[in-house]
Amino acid sequence: MDADGPQALVGLCLAQVCCSLDALCSRRTDGSMSLIWAPPFPQEMADQLLHMMATKGLLNDTTIGIFRNCKELRLRRASIRCSPVSAEAFHLALCPHRLQELDASWVSGSLSGANVISGLASNKECRSSLQKLSLNGLQLDWQAVVVDKGVRVGFSSLQGLRALNIANTDLTDSVLEDICTLPQLESLDISCSAISKLTALLECKNTLRSLTAHRLRQLDMSPAKLLFVLSQLHVLRHLDFSDDHFAVDDSDGRDGDETMQQLLEGSPHVLPSLVSLDISGRKRITEAAVRAFVEARSGLAFLGLLATGVSSCEVLSSQKNLKLTGEANEEQVCEALRRYRDRECFIREALIHLYNLTMDIDTPQPDMLKLVLRVMQSHPSSLHVHLVATACAFNLTTQDLAEAMPVSLLSSTVTQLLYTMKTFPNHQQVQKNCLLMLCSDYILQDVPFDKYLAATLVINWLSSHEDPTLQRMAVAVISILVAKLSAQEITQFSKNVFIMKQLLAIVQQKAMVGVVDSTLKFALSALWNLTDEMPAAARNFIECQGLELYEEVLESYCTEPSIQQKLLGLLNNIAEVEEMQAHLMEEDLLEHILSLLQDSQVEVGVRYFAGGILAHLTSRPEAWTLDEELHTTILKQLHASIMTWTHMDREMVSYRSFRPFCPLLQTCQPSGVQLWAVWAMQLVCSQNMSHYSSMLEKEGVTELLKALAAHPDTHSDIKGLSESILSMAEQHQSHSGASNNHAGS
Repeated sequence: MDADGPQALVGLCLAQVCCSLDALCSRRTDGSMSLIWAPPFPQEMADQLLHMMATKGLLNDTTIGIFRNCKELRLRRASIRCSPVSAEAFHLALCPHRLQELDASWVSGSLSGANVISGLASNKECRSSLQKLSLNGLQLDWQAVVVDKGVRVGFSSLQGLRALNIANTDLTDSVLEDICTLPQLESLDISCSAISKLTALLECKNTLRSLTAHRLRQLDMSPAKLLFVLSQLHVLRHLDFSDDHFAVDDSDGRDGDETMQQLLEGSPHVLPSLVSLDISGRKRITEAAVRAFVEARSGLAFLGLLATGVSSCEVLSSQKNLKLTGEANEEQVCEALRRYRDRECFIREALIHLYNLTMDIDTPQPDMLKLVLRVMQSHPSSLHVHLVATACAFNLTTQDLAEAMPVSLLSSTVTQLLYTMKTFPNHQQVQKNCLLMLCSDYILQDVPFDKYLAATLVINWLSSHEDPTLQRMAVAVISILVAKLSAQEITQFSKNVFIMKQLLAIVQQKAMVGVVDSTLKFALSALWNLTDEMPAAARNFIECQGLELYEEVLESYCTEPSIQQKLLGLLNNIAEVEEMQAHLMEEDLLEHILSLLQDSQVEVGVRYFAGGILAHLTSRPEAWTLDEELHTTILKQLHASIMTWTHMDREMVSYRSFRPFCPLLQTCQPSGVQLWAVWAMQLVCSQNMSHYSSMLEKEGVTELLKALAAHPDTHSDIKGLSESILSMAEQHQSHSGASNNHAGS
């Protein structure tokens, strides 16, 4: 599901095609792909497939080959935006189609604007059918354009063109002259180009309805001449003459500012059809000029005033039908984020104002978060954008706000934050912003995202930062994430000795000063989860001198049950691994653990894990290397102590599986060992039988319990607990069966 509801079936099907291209295609001799078989696609679906391949990063010289089949895959509106496509692949795959629209913006292969034009012009149908073309960010390389039968091919060859975007290109005045001869040209974007004159626009003054001319730094025209040219564009409805206000040289754009000032102050008979004007970034515009313009143009629908200093002009507040970009209020800022998605200078400005507006926000704003996410995705490598955007994302999801957001929107946002952490690993404030958002119980527990990647990024960041606040957050995030990893992921994670060293270093750091804080507790919890049924992690723990550290901490925190429980929980994990048990065979250590088991003043949670360690170590007499008297004492005390424990209502521990209990449930085991195992299982099953019911059956535990209950030598205490577990399991299954039958009826 996306933030607005379920995905369309066609989208899901096309996504499956994208994932299965290797299986669905054969290879031509040049290595390009060809669909082995395909029905004739509806034309719109072929367009969607191409677009999806481009947005998923799957489109290249190899995969674009499937579109050489013009019969089954007929393209009309083609997008190869940001894809690595060569001139040859473009010619073979796209030029044979009767295209109406083509977006080749920011293509990263060898494709140039000249290649696109010559390729399209080679198809006679395309010369008249193509209506919309975007070459934003492409090198035009006009000198390399081919000659068709002695006639130079240019934009004017595409006589059907109505909309052309050649922003961020090496556009020249002579090429613009060629473009302006197009008989049907209605929309033109020449932003960020090297144009010096706009006189050529007079050639299309009767057709041009939209002109976007953002940041024309090479423009060399006096305000009078520029205004004259603009005033001749009689049917122009949209004019964007905005500028980059972050420019170093304050004198840049002075003529443009003066031209716009004169336009604002001038007669409404100049550009009489104008309904949309964008002058954002023009720093020399006055409020009086804006007031005069707005009052004289009753049909005005949009006015761009971001970074002009005049968006708070009083007259604007009374214009209910006028959309504005600016910084005066939330609506203006959000409009800026919507309209200026691809303009980093304006996005940076708008985000700063959004951050200030959302610092004390107390109502959920999913639409605002969508805008923040979108601009982060549009500027993946901009530190300036991500620095402020991550702060805005935190403001919009802090405290209870996240819970009111669509889960899929939060999932996409967190995924983007992980990308940001990966892209800017050494920028402390960006990392802090991401951590602040991640450090949310709701997000960590209920929002789907790549937990393994998140844990890896956070642990890597932790290695080079010692700020106490950030350290606490990072360790908290790791602690929760580790518990959420799949068995396969945690196996991979636990093999990394570096992770173990980092967490143990934090424990040592805290233990040296004797503090009991959340950072220490989270680090201990993370280590506990990391070693759960993970022999590789247990081995790393031992090799990193973790056992020696834990023995010291166990002694020094003897009055802190919350710390003791986590320490003993990890040692319990070590004791479950047969090849690791020898490392625990230390008389002083086991006598200390035995004293905790016996002490009635110690919390049951601590005694429980103490008992677990001792039960595992005494369950294998052949591996016992210490005094036999200690072995006998432990077994006696296990049974006696466990029978004094009171049942706990709160969930103290949860298990991924009952496999480590199976050796303890054998009928040949001493009663103390068996009793600890069945007491533990009875505890967790009584608290959450729905989680453990299938586990009992699948892992063969039910049969072991039945055998224990039926064996004549089994102690009555153990029989009673075994029968209790079996009874709970039977009741749960009966209840589940009845519920299913009722639902079916």
